[in-house]
Amino acid sequence: MKGIEKFLMDEALLRALKEDVTYEDVTTASVFKENARATVELISKDEGILAGLEVFRRTFLLLDPQTSFDLQKSDGDAITKQELLGTVTGSVHVLLTAERVALNMLQRMSGVATYAHKMVTTLDDPHTKIVDTRKTTPGLRIFEKYAVTVGGASNHRYNLSDAILLKDNHIGAAGSVAKAIAMARDYASITTPVEIEVESLELAEEAVNAGADIIMLDNMDVASIKEAVALIGGRSKVELSGNINLDNVANYRGLGADFISSGAITHSAKILDLSMKHLKVIEL
Repeated sequence: MKGIEKFLMDEALLRALKEDVTYEDVTTASVFKENARATVELISKDEGILAGLEVFRRTFLLLDPQTSFDLQKSDGDAITKQELLGTVTGSVHVLLTAERVALNMLQRMSGVATYAHKMVTTLDDPHTKIVDTRKTTPGLRIFEKYAVTVGGASNHRYNLSDAILLKDNHIGAAGSVAKAIAMARDYASITTPVEIEVESLELAEEAVNAGADIIMLDNMDVASIKEAVALIGGRSKVELSGNINLDNVANYRGLGADFISSGAITHSAKILDLSMKHLKVIEL
């Protein structure tokens, strides 16, 4: 993991731990007056794609670097119900105090990876990439976008600094599609891609003639998409968008698009149910 990614991960995890514990876990402190060592099992209660094991581990390690793990699965593995995924050994106070945050992250990331995997397999089109959007949980983007890739989909821009994406409000302020693209080209670095969102064949034609790198066909029906892809003719990359989810993504198979973006991958993914069970205090 890169240095900045590790920093962002730790920052988010420490914030989550502080949210969950003001000064102590009073329940654990009342039951375990001695800070003994213990072991606990990580068990799946659902089936899907596992993602976020490094985040899960890091949550405990931030509280106690002596925590150890015997994990029998890796990110990207398919898991089934009631499967033993591994064990965690360490301070009983740390195991119980960090449990909820660690599981919340692992469940959320695994849910996103599972949804992404289902989107890719349901589309079943090697020529079109499924990509995510910025519709992520505030503060958790680095985790959710990583989970998207574990599930086999790809990332769109990480944030507003990565690329230019001109939408209707930008186009309206500029005066036209062509003017918006020209203004973006004039302002941005030559290495910054320029994408523009259009909702009609006329605007798609204006966008390709103005030299857009990517043209997003937003909320267009299948017949119109086919016409637009033919009109663009490979001069720009084509992205499809607009309420595309697991229920309808198969409708867009074989249309010749380069990308299909879906906010549902992150905003509609159900968590994958996981649990930490069978805690045992280790006799010294």
